[in-house]
Amino acid sequence: MNETPIPSLTRRGALAAAAGALSLTLVRPARATPEKMKAVIAAFTGGKPVTEGRVKFDITLLVENGNSVPMSVLVESPMSAQDHVTRIGVFNEKNPLPDVAIFHLTPRCGRAQVASRMRLNDTQMITAIAEMSDGTFWSATSEVIVTLPACVEE
Repeated sequence: MNETPIPSLTRRGALAAAAGALSLTLVRPARATPEKMKAVIAAFTGGKPVTEGRVKFDITLLVENGNSVPMSVLVESPMSAQDHVTRIGVFNEKNPLPDVAIFHLTPRCGRAQVASRMRLNDTQMITAIAEMSDGTFWSATSEVIVTLPACVEE
């Protein structure tokens, strides 16, 4: 019989494996912060002011399970060539990434409305911002209470 010997684990290999296993147990899930969300919003708006209004943000205020949270954003706009929504961004405070989604629209959309689902890591503020064709930004914010968080793996 032609048996292939099984390589033995060297001291260096054992130390590397132990260090790798230890680093896996010490890693915590990444988490955005309110400051990071503000920075991402500032990048989205180019530092321009954001005014509350014109945006209707529809999301459940009390979520039992954060794994799949439905939301929709509706912006008051005629969606004409001269006056329309160009982008809608959805941002959160505590998920691993603060920018949930950015939707690009044109006047051909006919209606400035988007809908999706998102995962929520914890109770947090969610903000929807609409960029208009004239360069102004409008927003709505909602606090969502999450009883069973998503995005956390232990």
